[in-house]
Amino acid sequence: MSCLEILATGPLATIQDLGRPGLAGIGVGRSGAADAGSFRLANRLVGNDEGAAAIEVTFGGLAVRATRDLTAAVTGAPCPITVDGRAAAVNSVLRIPAGVELRMGVPGCGLRSYLAVRGGVAVPPVLGSRATDVLAGVGPEPLAGGAVLPVGPPPARFPQVDVAPVAVCPADEIVLSVAPGPRHDWFVDDALATLVSKPYEVTADSNRIGMRLDGPALDRSRTEELPSEGMVAGALQVPPSARPTLFLADHPVTGGYPVIAVVAAADLDAAAQARPGQRIRFRLKKGFRTRLS
Repeated sequence: MSCLEILATGPLATIQDLGRPGLAGIGVGRSGAADAGSFRLANRLVGNDEGAAAIEVTFGGLAVRATRDLTAAVTGAPCPITVDGRAAAVNSVLRIPAGVELRMGVPGCGLRSYLAVRGGVAVPPVLGSRATDVLAGVGPEPLAGGAVLPVGPPPARFPQVDVAPVAVCPADEIVLSVAPGPRHDWFVDDALATLVSKPYEVTADSNRIGMRLDGPALDRSRTEELPSEGMVAGALQVPPSARPTLFLADHPVTGGYPVIAVVAAADLDAAAQARPGQRIRFRLKKGFRTRLS
């Protein structure tokens, strides 16, 4: 049944699906694809259910060989693709004959790409999901060269399109909408205004758990300890450095630093594509005002 041999992985390649919701009470986060929209598209292109397991590739470098004829799609961060040494297109349906290699290069913009195969990656689920949670260590191990992955039986329906029109991801500044967080009143009066008026830079200290941002300080007005409380994807937690950390797919389920703001769920896919050195600008969602407004 094994159908996909891993030849190389690049910086990080993991198996992902749409995660394991509802388990925060036992300390297990949702995890799943960091850019869920691109992940769903890859599955739709090959006729899978949207939640079928696929491979999330960070900053390119994945190389695989089909051990039987496969239908595949690559979405997310647009990267150079070759099938049997010939160039192929992202956001399109790809045919990979048995014995042929597919290789993914470094994307020109964005960070995470998705490789879906018709039938889905059929590794055993853990707690109802095939997602790799790099923080909790739940689910399959990150992929390594030499691994051979099973692919499930093809679904009854066939792909309906050959290529999907997808807007190019921004190469310079990403704008994310935020709402005031549950502890925004723990900061000085102009902290929220500072957050939404000046850009922050994504640092190299970033991964699927979250991204550390560098930029203007967000100073606190209260300095006492904050008991640990629940965290969500998109939370902008501010540690003693006074620079925010944006939680992503594998974030902890609790945290002890105050959350000044929360990124809108609709913008989390864009946040997942931010790469080190890129600038992020936050804007306050309609209906909210800073204390200086």
